[in-house]
Amino acid sequence: MSGDGEEDLPAFVALHGAALRASKVPAHYWESLCRKLRGEVFDAGDYFGIMQVEEVDEEEEGDEEMEEQLKKKPNPGSEPCFKVIVTNENGLQASNPNSIFLIDHAWTYRVEHARQQLLRVPGLLHRMANLMGIDFHGEIPDEGSIEQVLREMWKYNQTYQLSQGTAEEKVPVWYIMDEFGSRIQHSDQPSFATAPLFYMPQQIAYTILWPLRDLETGDEVTRDYAYGETDRLIRKCVLLPWVPAEVLDVNCFTPEPSEEHYQAIFTENKEKLPIVINPPVYAKDKVFKVFTDIQQVLNNLTHPRFVFTDNEGEADILYNFSHFKDYRKLSEERPEVMLNQFPCENLLTVKDCLASISRRAGGADGPRWLPRTFNLQTELPQFISYFQQRNRRGEDNHWICKPWNLARSLDTHITNSLNNIIRHRESSPKVVCKYIENPVLFHREDVGMVKFDIRYVVLLRSVKPLKVYIYDVFWLRFSNRAFSLDNLDDYEKHFTVMNYAPTVTLKQVHCEDFIPLFEKQYPEYPWTTVQANIFNAFAELFQVASAKPAPLGICDYPSSRAIYAVDLMLKWDTNRDGKRIMQPQILEVNFNPDCDRACKYHPTFFNDVFSTLFLDETDNCHVTCIV
Repeated sequence: MSGDGEEDLPAFVALHGAALRASKVPAHYWESLCRKLRGEVFDAGDYFGIMQVEEVDEEEEGDEEMEEQLKKKPNPGSEPCFKVIVTNENGLQASNPNSIFLIDHAWTYRVEHARQQLLRVPGLLHRMANLMGIDFHGEIPDEGSIEQVLREMWKYNQTYQLSQGTAEEKVPVWYIMDEFGSRIQHSDQPSFATAPLFYMPQQIAYTILWPLRDLETGDEVTRDYAYGETDRLIRKCVLLPWVPAEVLDVNCFTPEPSEEHYQAIFTENKEKLPIVINPPVYAKDKVFKVFTDIQQVLNNLTHPRFVFTDNEGEADILYNFSHFKDYRKLSEERPEVMLNQFPCENLLTVKDCLASISRRAGGADGPRWLPRTFNLQTELPQFISYFQQRNRRGEDNHWICKPWNLARSLDTHITNSLNNIIRHRESSPKVVCKYIENPVLFHREDVGMVKFDIRYVVLLRSVKPLKVYIYDVFWLRFSNRAFSLDNLDDYEKHFTVMNYAPTVTLKQVHCEDFIPLFEKQYPEYPWTTVQANIFNAFAELFQVASAKPAPLGICDYPSSRAIYAVDLMLKWDTNRDGKRIMQPQILEVNFNPDCDRACKYHPTFFNDVFSTLFLDETDNCHVTCIV
């Protein structure tokens, strides 16, 4: 290597060292990798070849064991079958610093854009169909071929995430390696390792390939499709897209996780619990100094008993946008200071925790007000068993994959493909919830029968005693296209969050206008009854969330107050008497929700919230106590 390249190495390592270490790329390859990336050197063709594998004639093949192995051999896509072998006459030595190779990516995409790209990017559908062994004739992309590619791509794609940027930019990226990379088969004893690397100077991602041992000419290049998984059952589940198997013998029962599970979450969260304090008592006419970084509060809180301060040290109330962590220090030094958060409230606001604590109300299946939910990190075998059992019974199997901790429907996907769900587990921690296949719909004159969801603002005044209020105004969000259980990637049909998409129309209906329209459409279901059931669900949720001491439940810190937005839908269900009912389905609980619409249409919103939470005065405030 030239001296110039050696000088570049420290800069390369400074930029990429952490990623290379995380991927366990041996350091003796780094200099060569740096050179190949700089020069865009794709020299795999000098060492490897792609070989087409013919079907073994069963009559000629007497070795039954060999036959079994061939049947099990994962081969993404249908026929024909390929494998990659070492063709270099000298083989390949793992100790050789040049034995590291770049694999190009044929297609990089975010899931929500996949269909449009297959339709619009010239040649893409052709290339993907060929790569996946899908018959595709003619020049014009046809729906059938696109559907097949969208279904088969879960056997080929890999994923990475950008660590910096906006929430939208951090949504996982999926990619399919070029024909060479995509032909590398799986093995439990792989000969090579691969890892994605985002090369900063070019802002391009490659896959890098390096040997795990010395190879001779003719040896096969394989990698472990379930790299890093050591548990036999989990490996079986993770490999299911390539090695079909049934896991019906796994009990799909999902009890509430252990105390250790909650303790681990608490430790990872780096919160420090407060010491025990006496509830502070304030003078009846005290004017509270509020320190906040939330513009909506600064613009809209006009109540005479609250004034703003820029000095955090003199504040009586801390109303922070970001998560507060050190409750211990605050409770020791300034126990009288109130704040807009509770220790361990992530048990409500993070989706996997929400599902866990809710099992206190409804057993292993969860309560009726929460869609059946599995944590894909810890309950994958149980989920697959449940999915396969539903399949056998011919029951609906549409599911929705959601990240544990992203809002606004980001990185959220609806599917009835088991392979799709299993692979989503690799991108970011996710839960999978039963998709509501029979939602209560709302008739929009301009569109037809659409999905809608409802947002309530819930005020948690205290945990012991439990005191929960609901703001009297609720907010509605509607889909823009008539609902049906197809075109699962059609955002405007299946999702209701339209206020963040610049090109999408947001349908506004105020709750006072909605109620008579709803009752006209569903005369047998008066809104007062529907809302009473919603409030019962909320009450039960907050009861189970505070039923155990922290970190197994929300901490009863007397100086804490909080405001949450709870999103829900209604689905058709039957009660014990066989009567058709509208069953509330809680979708998520949001920390520090966006209150823009609340302030715009209800100017006293923050006055009511602050009066309820910090003054204990609810007269003339638009709130209802539910617990």
